[in-house]
Amino acid sequence: MRFERKYRVENLSMPHIRQIIKSHPASFYKLYPNRTVNNIYFDTPNMVCLNENLMGINVRKKYRARWYGDDIRTIIAPKLEIKYKENELGGKTTFPLSPFELSGIKGLQKEVNNLVPQQFALQATLLNSYERSYWGTNDGKFRITIDSNLRFHSLLHSPNFKQYLHRDHVVIVELKYEREDEKDLRRITRFLPFRLSKNSKYVNGILLTQ
Repeated sequence: MRFERKYRVENLSMPHIRQIIKSHPASFYKLYPNRTVNNIYFDTPNMVCLNENLMGINVRKKYRARWYGDDIRTIIAPKLEIKYKENELGGKTTFPLSPFELSGIKGLQKEVNNLVPQQFALQATLLNSYERSYWGTNDGKFRITIDSNLRFHSLLHSPNFKQYLHRDHVVIVELKYEREDEKDLRRITRFLPFRLSKNSKYVNGILLTQ
């Protein structure tokens, strides 16, 4: 498991945030080209994942299907990700998923439930997309992702997706590093002028689309 520290940035522009990262003394550099991240989140009928997050349960899980690409309807190499969190530590397990279409969510739900059988069947609750850029230090110990243009669609209220109607006009900066590198954290965070905050795209999306 690794540490995942999130910063919800509401008062700085993307160019300003990128300049802060690029000018950091730890020499962050761009790891990969930017790409669009797409997710379908799953929850139980009584929304256990949502409520555990809202209640601040320290040990919890989150389920999502993820794929990449600008065209939300072109779904290539989707994967099921089971995210697990213990306080500030996080990790994930992934499973390949069969190709599907947004008009065939029921089939996707069935496959997800076959992969992670549990007491209550999971249902698709939220669709979201955002643009992500990837940064890392030269020593490979610390990574930063910057997420912007966050868009949401409720699959609970409208299973048939046409277009995104809900947006969150913030930027999410996330600092990621392994447990053994916690001792070096201060040399990174002292030059990040962001306020550490609790942030869940899943929770924010559900609340935004109610």
